[in-house]
Amino acid sequence: MKKWMALMVLCSVSFAHAQAYKGKGDKKAQVGVSVQNGGTGIHVSADFGLGENVSLGLAATYLLASDNYSAYNETIYVTQEPNFIDRFDLKARFNANLGNVFKLNPKMDIYPGLDLGLRNFGAHVGFRYFFTDGFGVYAEAGVPIAKYDKHIEGLERYNNQFVMNIGASFNLQ
Repeated sequence: MKKWMALMVLCSVSFAHAQAYKGKGDKKAQVGVSVQNGGTGIHVSADFGLGENVSLGLAATYLLASDNYSAYNETIYVTQEPNFIDRFDLKARFNANLGNVFKLNPKMDIYPGLDLGLRNFGAHVGFRYFFTDGFGVYAEAGVPIAKYDKHIEGLERYNNQFVMNIGASFNLQ
């Protein structure tokens, strides 16, 4: 534990000039692992700063490891094997970057937001921490607010539920 704390203090001292969100023209990309009930995959997102606290972006998720969902189909018990379209999701994102509003360290950013995807309309909240001007880590959680289909069954459960994403964040400037 002492070694971990010493490493954290060293990093915080040596990377003091990193900044999580700079405002208009800021470009961030994130690559990480997506974890949800029934599957684990890759999450990639890119955000582009429009103003001091606003960014727009895109996010894509592809589930690599996924469970087969079983369902009743016309009184026959069927196990469905997921294909590409069942595993993939693409979303347009809107973020409110609030790190400077809450007067956090400039290396940190909290960003709640909304997303409109192929599966649903949802919300997310995330946290970024940058070690240097170009590299950091992030954690993000998302939930669907409105699903396009009221009766979600079988493979429709993929990308239509609570999801947790963690990974690396990059400044593209």
